[in-house]
Amino acid sequence: MIYTSPLPAITVPDTLLTPYVLQRADRLPDAPALVEGASGRTLTYGEFSAAVKALAGGLTARGFGKGDVLAIMAPNLPEYAVAFHGTAWAGGTVTTINPTYTAHEVQHQLKDSGAKLLVTISMFLEIAKKAAEETGVDEIFTIDPSDASPLTKLMGEPLAEQIEVSPDDVVVLPYSSGTTGLSKGVMLTHRNCVANLIQTTAVLAVDEGEAMLSFLPFFHIYGMQVLMNNALAQGGKVVTMPRFDLEQFLQLTQDHQVRRAFVAPPIVLAMAKHPIVEQYNLTSLESVFSGAAPLGAELAEEAAARLGCEVVQGYGMTELSPVSHSTPKGMYKPGTIGILIPSTESRVVDSESGKDLGLNEDGEIWVRGPQVMAGYLNNEQATKETIDEEGWLHTGDIGHVDEDGHFTIVDRLKELIKYKGFQVPPAELEALLVTHPSVADAAVIGIPDDEAGELPKAFVALKAGENVSAEDIQQFVAGQVATYKQIRILEFVDEIPKSASGKILRRLLRDQG
Repeated sequence: MIYTSPLPAITVPDTLLTPYVLQRADRLPDAPALVEGASGRTLTYGEFSAAVKALAGGLTARGFGKGDVLAIMAPNLPEYAVAFHGTAWAGGTVTTINPTYTAHEVQHQLKDSGAKLLVTISMFLEIAKKAAEETGVDEIFTIDPSDASPLTKLMGEPLAEQIEVSPDDVVVLPYSSGTTGLSKGVMLTHRNCVANLIQTTAVLAVDEGEAMLSFLPFFHIYGMQVLMNNALAQGGKVVTMPRFDLEQFLQLTQDHQVRRAFVAPPIVLAMAKHPIVEQYNLTSLESVFSGAAPLGAELAEEAAARLGCEVVQGYGMTELSPVSHSTPKGMYKPGTIGILIPSTESRVVDSESGKDLGLNEDGEIWVRGPQVMAGYLNNEQATKETIDEEGWLHTGDIGHVDEDGHFTIVDRLKELIKYKGFQVPPAELEALLVTHPSVADAAVIGIPDDEAGELPKAFVALKAGENVSAEDIQQFVAGQVATYKQIRILEFVDEIPKSASGKILRRLLRDQG
């Protein structure tokens, strides 16, 4: 059975992403568009639009244009949006890089995406320089002062009109971890992104001038689309935080009279339990919207009772630009991810037989709609495994739908671990673990955790006669991966359970914890 949204269908215009995001800039030239939370430094809509067009003009003068890729590896700052949309206005493509990546991980993304330019900050410059070696990156620019070229050097004569490209051209290449190997470039077109912004507006409309507190990273699809682009397109005020700090988050929520907080489950936990919350006036909050990882019904209820507002959740993934399910105001049901957003279809399918399942029967969630990615960059096989010939994206998540059209996620068909909203691919860690001279075999699973969502846990079988501590192996891994991928728990075992074909039986490991 194909389930559809109870909300009216949308029409996706043939517009490009940045003109859509700037649609209110001429009417709101003096209104704040982007505010640096810590300092209060502000870019008005007029200043933001001018900076975007100046950057696009400078890029065009350098010969950068359609088909070219600029990489951004930076925390949330007002200039992030300038770099992003200046690139898009010039007809180029942005690839967004997690600044906590190691040089090896950054280099993989730079090579795979074909990036020509890299924008970062001084803090990450050394990693950027190391990563850019043996890639196609011509020059590195920093937003703040450093010994590299400043971002302002890229500015030029303002480009009045958007460089003509097709709405079906790729505008952004975020990278999504798969269950095997290194991360994959998710090709999101102008049409994908615009469609999802319009779909999201139907359930998350932003008032002009409404403050949207943005600590969720802009390199991640949640922060990029739901906060940065969504708020700017609707005339909101994007208040940036470079990293999450609970005290600053609470202070800015109070100071900017934030009505809706967009968070991940660890922040819901803090808001439910941390004593410092009582020191701030949070009565402006009307809802707390949690995404990026599953949120337990009990925790949501506890936070809602303390804050006196709805605590709801939605669902999405990078490959869906990212939203497919959300909870409109007044439609909260405990433990669910809400309903389908407009112009989105879904099926619940038995993963073995391929047959559609009925109400309250658990199966793999499939999604179809204008927000479904164009595919994985340079990876036709992975694309075919994810999107079938009828356009259904197989999410890899197990769940069900109830009689009210609310969906619930209960398990993950794929093996990805979600640590604080970030995707951790077990196979990547397993491949790294077995390079340790004392390790014979290894398996990695996610262990449920109230604060992080899941913790990466490794089961390690040592080579005969070897004697090494768990801490030594954990440090070995920590030196080669981003912080969120680190092994948090390690257990030694005699052997790793495997099927006859050699596949790790992770379910057996999960059962034993």
